Amino acid sequence: MKTEQLKTALNRGTFAPVYLVLGQESALIEEVRALFKATLSTEEMTMNFASYDLAQTEVARALEDAESAPFFGERRIVFMQNPFFLTGEKVKTKLDHDLKGFQAYLEQPQPTTALVIFAPYTKLDERKKIVKQLKKMAIVIDVQKINERQVQQLVTAQLQSEQVTIEPAAMTLLLSKTNSDYSQIMAELPKLLLYAQQSRVITETAVSALVASSIEDNVFELVPLVLQKKVGPVLEMYHDLLLQKEEPLKINAILLGQFRLLLQVKILFEKGYSQGNLASVLKIHPYRIKLALQQIRHFSKATLAQAYLGLEGIEEKIKTGQGEATLLFELFMLQFATDDVA
Repeated sequence: MKTEQLKTALNRGTFAPVYLVLGQESALIEEVRALFKATLSTEEMTMNFASYDLAQTEVARALEDAESAPFFGERRIVFMQNPFFLTGEKVKTKLDHDLKGFQAYLEQPQPTTALVIFAPYTKLDERKKIVKQLKKMAIVIDVQKINERQVQQLVTAQLQSEQVTIEPAAMTLLLSKTNSDYSQIMAELPKLLLYAQQSRVITETAVSALVASSIEDNVFELVPLVLQKKVGPVLEMYHDLLLQKEEPLKINAILLGQFRLLLQVKILFEKGYSQGNLASVLKIHPYRIKLALQQIRHFSKATLAQAYLGLEGIEEKIKTGQGEATLLFELFMLQFATDDVA
């Protein structure tokens, strides 16, 4: 079930006794929370709503609440958060979760309770009896991460509901700056809607000025400086990222990914792939492909490969404890700047 289908069902007053909200798209998760809460009045929220974090509270306590009859209302709504025991993840905990009791509840759930289980995971451990029982009994609400096309459709629909349009170039930039992350876009949208309050149009200028750059965007700005072997500016920007509390391993991983992309684009472009084909084959936003094609124009495969292998070497050394991350990057940059590669 998608969130729109859930909204329609709840508006009709149609409830299931158990729901499983499965996925990691935070904006959709918050939408599901709001939809359930909206079915209760302010007075009912006080008496007939409860939320339990199963990373801190035993499941038996949540089930006791779920088994209770509603007070002065037709229905209780009980949220269960972070049911880590549904996954294959090993978690150290002092909690003693009564999973047999949970299974027994699923076999005969309280009909006047909507038990909503939020599982912010990509998948569950299908081998576990409790997972099999839950999926058999529950209405599964899909809140997995959505692809770029779906993101664009949802954002466009949201803007249309606000009677606002967005320029094609602005949409492209918005997707690029947020890496097509729906939740991040929805967090940025209020600022853009405020900007467009009078004009009813979101422009590329507005997106550029109002939407915060991700670490990926910041690291992306490092790439041409590295390729041009500008040691001073590279290290200055690198240390600025560290001051912003970015992890060296994360910075290196993003840089490594960027150089992997440049190398792939270089090889495929020389084999005759067009910009459109590259975006399709590599499953990368066309805007990123366009920038990559601009960057590789003046650099050989050997130079790109040298940078890629150097960054890969840093990652391996960091993970195996063979050196301090910042020093490793500085040494890589100095070495890369002094080596001549055909």
